[in-house]
Amino acid sequence: MILILLGAPGVGKGTQSENIIKKYSIVQISTGDILRSEVKNETDLGKKAKQFMEKGELVPDDLIIKMIEKRISQPDCINGFLLDGFPRTIEQAKSFDKMMEEKGLNLNRVIYIDVADDEIIDRLTLRRVCPTCGAIYHLKNKPPKQDMICDICGSKLIQRSDDTKETVKNRLKVFKEHTKPLIEYYDKQEKLSSISGLGTVDEVFSRIKDILGNR
Repeated sequence: MILILLGAPGVGKGTQSENIIKKYSIVQISTGDILRSEVKNETDLGKKAKQFMEKGELVPDDLIIKMIEKRISQPDCINGFLLDGFPRTIEQAKSFDKMMEEKGLNLNRVIYIDVADDEIIDRLTLRRVCPTCGAIYHLKNKPPKQDMICDICGSKLIQRSDDTKETVKNRLKVFKEHTKPLIEYYDKQEKLSSISGLGTVDEVFSRIKDILGNR
């Protein structure tokens, strides 16, 4: 099973990715993790990528595709994989399609988790995190027992810099400009399934299982 999970920041992709890989025994592949690993291990691809990163430039698509190709050739991907954070643009999607075709692989399904902008802004701007233990809270849906104090370790909670209203609005704007066209792209290929991201984690996952099969 080869899957792509699409959705704006704050729709719950991370949580649902964890549910999917546990349920269907596939591997989650994060382009960010691959990139950091290649750079850290000073591979040829990592060294090339580092040159762009040090200049503050985006790593070119062809390098990212080569890293993904290398990653999916590893034994733990034999049952399939879920792509997280890729593709972000139509160009990346086309390059990925070409690579998959060359390897004789088939993308089974693209799941788009749909949540309205107002709900996303509410979710992210009211999110607070513990800088010490990493626990995550929500001032409305999952508040700490004591105001702005972590239930687990007692540290003072903080708001992440990318969770401010201005930053969230900008992230949504970038998503719409670059990633939303992918929805139409995969819909034309008849590989897209859209689900609502509203409700509990279990309710959203139940919708995903309806698409993928409750095996």
